[in-house]
Amino acid sequence: MMNAHLTSLGTPLTVHYGGETVWLLPERALYWPAGRVLFVADLHLGKAATYRALGQPVPAGTTRENLARLSQLLRHYQPSALVFLGDLLHAAQARTPSVLAGLAAWRDEFAALDCVLVRGNHDSRAGDPPAALGIHIVDEPFAVGPFAACHHPQPHATHPVLAGHLHPVLNLRGPGRDHLRMPCFCMDAGLAVLPAFGEFTGGWSVAPQAGRQLYPVGGQAVWRLPEP
Repeated sequence: MMNAHLTSLGTPLTVHYGGETVWLLPERALYWPAGRVLFVADLHLGKAATYRALGQPVPAGTTRENLARLSQLLRHYQPSALVFLGDLLHAAQARTPSVLAGLAAWRDEFAALDCVLVRGNHDSRAGDPPAALGIHIVDEPFAVGPFAACHHPQPHATHPVLAGHLHPVLNLRGPGRDHLRMPCFCMDAGLAVLPAFGEFTGGWSVAPQAGRQLYPVGGQAVWRLPEP
């Protein structure tokens, strides 16, 4: 599953959230070291295949590259569990033989890993992944240690939430027309939204505001943006 385009992993940023220490990974994932759980959101596997099925000229290989990056994280951090925060498959058209074969090969390599998928809106349309993959399918919210794992950002009465769905990005403007658009982690009180792990995804522009902490990702690092 390794890919020649993969590079060495970046440096995680340690933050405290919900009374726990978590690592924000430059690869756009979150690791909870005390529980040895890796959280990723919004892979949207097969999105490019879906667009090609609709006659759009988009490149192939994104599913393979996404799974190769995920494999790299799993080999490095050796988590005991992997939680997908929704939108594993993009659509029903994504269930092509090549996408499903790539997903099966990835799962074979990590057969002992406990995998959980919290259903997202795209999962509802795409259908659950094949049962042979051994991925536990749950609805939100799903308790993982002290956290409530969700797809849609939402408050929870007792647990800090980890969610996806929005694909947060931060727009940074410099002098003149200089402009940077960076994926970011967005943390409000009791609600943390992860950036999309998938490469072929759009983004929701988030704005700094009081009480919100933004952590943009760039240059194989995660940065703490000063609060306004």
